Amino acid sequence: MESIQPLLVQAQAATRSVKTLPDEQKQQLLLQLADRIVAHTADIVAENKKDLDKMSDQDPKKDRLLLNASRIQQLADSLKDIAHLPDPANQLLLERTLPNGLQLQKRTAPLGVVGVIYESRPNVTLDVAALCIKSGNVAVLRGGTDAFHTNIILVKLIQEVLATFKVDVNAVQLLPVERALIGEMLTAVKYIDIIIPRGSQQLIDYVRANSKVPVIETGAGVCHTYVEKTADLEMASKVITNAKVSRPSVCNALDTVLVDEQAAPGLLRLLADALQDYDVEIFADEVSYNILEALEYPYLIRATAADFGREFLDFKCSVKVVNGVDEALQHIQEYSSKHSEAIISKDTAISERFLNEVDAAAVYMNASTRFTDGGVFGLGAEIGISTQKLHARGPFALEKLVTEKWFVRGDGQVR
Repeated sequence: MESIQPLLVQAQAATRSVKTLPDEQKQQLLLQLADRIVAHTADIVAENKKDLDKMSDQDPKKDRLLLNASRIQQLADSLKDIAHLPDPANQLLLERTLPNGLQLQKRTAPLGVVGVIYESRPNVTLDVAALCIKSGNVAVLRGGTDAFHTNIILVKLIQEVLATFKVDVNAVQLLPVERALIGEMLTAVKYIDIIIPRGSQQLIDYVRANSKVPVIETGAGVCHTYVEKTADLEMASKVITNAKVSRPSVCNALDTVLVDEQAAPGLLRLLADALQDYDVEIFADEVSYNILEALEYPYLIRATAADFGREFLDFKCSVKVVNGVDEALQHIQEYSSKHSEAIISKDTAISERFLNEVDAAAVYMNASTRFTDGGVFGLGAEIGISTQKLHARGPFALEKLVTEKWFVRGDGQVR
């Protein structure tokens, strides 16, 4: 395809169809879509296998690409959750009458055409489509080549359900994967209202640098857990292990452990036992390396500067021993991607200081960073975790897929 403009024209035209859809019909549409993807589980898994077979088993993105019966059921459950959430569009925010008799209302309104560029996560296809439909937006999806076959069948099923409800099928479109066409998408200011990149830092940086369409970043997660000297070390070990190994390929997984020097020997002894069961490679600074070497930790590597501020997305993490909260805060300020950061401590004053001073979308005290998620926070599915401060921050979900619109009613007033 030489140009995606015809597809974008169709997407813009579809905004009239989806934004006027009553909420009751949106609910029924999403519930039917949930049933449809479950009914076609075998077909989805078969197409997904074509994509999986092209990817190396050593690629950390492979877990993100995988769809099986369990994950498809989870996606269906998420669609049902979205269906029953309040419609964020057309909500009255303000109402007043001016002295001249003009009646003003400020209401929420759909953003319009939402363009999303993402990599090997086919769940994004369903999540974004459902969130956009529920909020009255059109979704223009540019998935990666890694998930080519999976995305095609998912969008086919979505469009079949849209047609059943007599909604313009162009309300959810899958754009071609040719890399040369990304530039056209990023400059389509006439047709796309907002661009959301979801994927690697490289992808996000490219979109930010080249897009003329406004961008909302769903950033990479470089997540730290700081173990303060008063911490319950058993708790700290369990929290860190969960944050690292429960699903290492996702953005809220732990990347770096910071530990006070007084707590380091005890904590690292516990972590050595816990993490080696999962073959976790530890990139350790000099102090922690010496401790772990004495413990004969089998997957130990000396850290370099590049191992801090690194999103591992794998069974790997870095460890640094620090001298108190000030050094921990300084390290996080330098290396954080402003996604999710945690402190493990019994000292309430230090914990509150950490929560207030750390600049991140989500900050935790005595809990795993793995909870940063739209569904877990009760927001339904998410488009991603926004690490910027405008127009959304943290789980970027249904409530943020709207803007504001003023309605002004008069009877002939002039200025």
